[in-house]
Amino acid sequence: MLTQLYKGSDAIGLSDRIRKKDVTALELVEHAIQEIERLNPTVNAVTAKLYDQARKTAAQPLPDGALSGVPFLLKDLSVEWKGFPVTNGCRYFKDYVATTDWHIARRVRDAGLIPLGKTNVPENGWCVATEPKLFGPTINPWNASVSAGGSSGGSAVAVACGMVPLAEASDGGGSIRVPASNNGLVGLKPSRGRLTFGPDVVDYWYGAVVFLCVSRTVRDTAAYLDAVAGAHPGDPYALPLPAMPYLSTISEATRRLRIGLTTRLPDGSPIHPEVSNAIERAARICADLGHDVAEHHLTYDLDKFKQIFIRITGVQSAAFFRSCAERFGRAVTPQDVEPATWGIVELGKAVSGIQHSDDIEAMRKMSRKIIEELTPFDVYLAPVLPVPPRPAGWYDMSEPDVRVYNEKLLSDIVFTAPFNCTGQPAITVPVYYSADNVPIGVQFIGRIGDEATLLRLAAQIETAYPWKERHPSVF
Repeated sequence: MLTQLYKGSDAIGLSDRIRKKDVTALELVEHAIQEIERLNPTVNAVTAKLYDQARKTAAQPLPDGALSGVPFLLKDLSVEWKGFPVTNGCRYFKDYVATTDWHIARRVRDAGLIPLGKTNVPENGWCVATEPKLFGPTINPWNASVSAGGSSGGSAVAVACGMVPLAEASDGGGSIRVPASNNGLVGLKPSRGRLTFGPDVVDYWYGAVVFLCVSRTVRDTAAYLDAVAGAHPGDPYALPLPAMPYLSTISEATRRLRIGLTTRLPDGSPIHPEVSNAIERAARICADLGHDVAEHHLTYDLDKFKQIFIRITGVQSAAFFRSCAERFGRAVTPQDVEPATWGIVELGKAVSGIQHSDDIEAMRKMSRKIIEELTPFDVYLAPVLPVPPRPAGWYDMSEPDVRVYNEKLLSDIVFTAPFNCTGQPAITVPVYYSADNVPIGVQFIGRIGDEATLLRLAAQIETAYPWKERHPSVF
């Protein structure tokens, strides 16, 4: 009975059952632990187990809220939860334990979510697969031969398998949307400035990095955004909170939207036929729901974008490791990191201050042009990846030539990374499955600050073409 309840409910549904006293938070935590222990040896999604703390939390009175009492997993990247490990999937950080709480951590606790552990990530999140040398690869439960996606791959696989109904995720170039796409989940990348990194961090990658979750239902994602959204005084890109909670707004009628779409790469070449099929299916669904859909192939200088993105993020990575050296009392060495990470840091250290300043301005000009081009549309429909999920091992961070590694990586995030740079919100939904029964998600991009329209549209699609009951066999 508990198994049926746990697997058949989303996070909001489970929390509602707790309020009705059909089940206790502690019973759900024990069941989630059982599922992690059963499934994790096969998929390697969870790398640190925090069971004792979870049991203690579940046994105490919990805050009231839509997600209260629900088992939850944290992504093992960046966000500090006092007393919890933060390895970033990297040998250099393998013994680090957080000494502070970020505001995000406090807000998750205030929502009543109960963390059970930390999920696997690629080293420092610098990949759209999750195959770190420190912990080994996370396995895609739909098809073990293809990538689980990254960098939130551990979180996505844990949710897809049914270990927990939702898990923490973050996105600096596609790291929420790619694993959500590869695992048949909902993945919202919020707008720049929607959440704070305070009190310890002010900014990541000039607002390109954002944090949220992966989930099985749109309403869970909306409730989680309600729980963690909000800027901190002094944040550089602060957005005001909406007048209505996101969870409430998704039940509102969706007005007729003008939706643009593309089935071509930014240089005009075609995307993979299976991905094109996914876009065309999503377009038909939107048209059937009464929206106006029109082709509009977004173009930008792809080679220029790649080079600027690599340099900016390389500088930021080098600065991050320098700050860590001051904290840890020793500098990172090639023995502490995978070759691709070392190459990225060395590349960043070689960029001059003038070049970095020029790159920031050039990226902002490219971002402004993209936003201007998409202004006629309420929402823009695009692939997540230009190809179906890559074979496992495709993005190899042991590649000694960082130029080779970056070209592979950047060629596959041409539809995700630009919207990190523009700051626009984007949501991935699972509307298509390949001939091999592997999910291929699509993404809808909205106007800055307008997560509400994306969530309403995604909820409308979910109601008409539900995906919640479609699972990998291990579920």
